[in-house]
Formats: sequence, C-alpha cells, structure tokens
Amino acid sequence: MNIGLYFGSFNPIHIGHLIIANVMTDYLDRVWFVVSPRNPFKQTKSLLHTFDRYEMVEKAIQDNHKLLACDVEFSMPKPSYTIDTLTYLSEKHPQHQYKLILGSDNLIQFPKWKNYQRILDNYGLLVYPRTEVIESELLDHLRVTIVDAPLLDISASFIRKSIKAKRSIRYLVPEVVEKFIEKQGFYL
Repeated sequence: MNIGLYFGSFNPIHIGHLIIANVMTDYLDRVWFVVSPRNPFKQTKSLLHTFDRYEMVEKAIQDNHKLLACDVEFSMPKPSYTIDTLTYLSEKHPQHQYKLILGSDNLIQFPKWKNYQRILDNYGLLVYPRTEVIESELLDHLRVTIVDAPLLDISASFIRKSIKAKRSIRYLVPEVVEKFIEKQGFYL
C-alpha cells in the first residue's frame, strides 16, 4: 500500500490540513497524520499535550477511511526526526511504501533535516503549494512530486490566537474539533 505521511503538531488540526490530506489521497492509498510530540524546529510553550492533539486528529478524520491518526512518534526518542520515524515504519511495516507529505515552504529548510538525502532517495516527497513563492533546486528533483492542491493560508497559530481573543473559529476547524476545544478549554 502507498502511504503518505503527513507530519505535524496539529495544534489544532484544521480544515487546511484536512483538505491537503484529502487531495493527497488522489496520489496515495492512505494518508497517516503523524502527530509529532515535539518538532525540533518549533517552540513548545503553546503546544497542547500530545494525546489531546492526537484525539483532535482522530475526531477530525473519523468519517474518512483513507485517513488515519498515527501515534508512532509517541514512544520514540525526543525530539523526533523524520528519518528515524520513516526507518522505524519501514522496518515494522515492510509491505507499505511511504512518501513524505510537506508544504513547499518546507523545501527551503529540507536540506537541513537529518539525513534528508536518504529521505529523498528512499521515500520521496509529495509537495503541496504554500502562499510563499519559493526557489529551491529540489523542485526539479526526480523524487519530488509537486501536487496540484488548493493554495490555503490557514494556520494553527491564527486559530489559537482567535480562541484566546474569544473570536469564532467556526469553519476553520471541523465542528467536532471546535466542540472538543470548547469543552476542554484549550488555548485560553
């Protein structure tokens, strides 16, 4: 099976994530949302607990059998590096082929990732467009596929700020996620 791995904090998961994942299912059999405990490139002070973010992902995708929440990094050493997760999944599930899903804005930083060349050579990238126009030699790489996906400018940080300011997040996140955030009092 061809599996796309969509790594992220998902703090919170929002409709932009879901739209991109759904588009990717045109290229893949399944998309796994790999909930990252801690991104080595991001601050963690506003990060909800890992299990809360995982539960939001599960709620958001519960009606789509092509999407799956993945907690593989929960038991791995922190910080989690993509190559380590890919290697672990490949060894545990050798029947699957994995591709890494990422935004075009990440191509600029990608050569700084641990063992990025191994990721390219062994897995490849499915890249969706972001609002920033980027220049990267990786755009022409044989193992990089630029996906025709909608250009979305929705961010989890905007959603968190909106919640803190008591503004509506309706339509930015699935209704079930909005209700969960309200019930738990997250991001206030």
